[in-house]
Amino acid sequence: MSQTHTHTLTRHRDIQSWVTDRKGSPAIALVHDRFGEKRARLLLRFARSQGILDEDSMSPCSWTAWLAELDRQQLALRVDPDGDCELVSRSALH
Repeated sequence: MSQTHTHTLTRHRDIQSWVTDRKGSPAIALVHDRFGEKRARLLLRFARSQGILDEDSMSPCSWTAWLAELDRQQLALRVDPDGDCELVSRSALH
């Protein structure tokens, strides 16, 4: 049975499985916000270009660190049937 609609993943196990099944790995970039403060920006790196990918200032990190920051920022991973993904606010889910 194929998926025909978007899913939003919040469970760590589901997110990690979805990304690793697509040859992806976690990364974090430190970026400046509009006030000049540094903050962590979560990224996903894939073997082929898809989803959330940004080569500039991207640092590979552990799943533990990435998922902890995901929870701290209250984010979820929205995935499309075609394999695209994006980070979204969990508050937008309710």
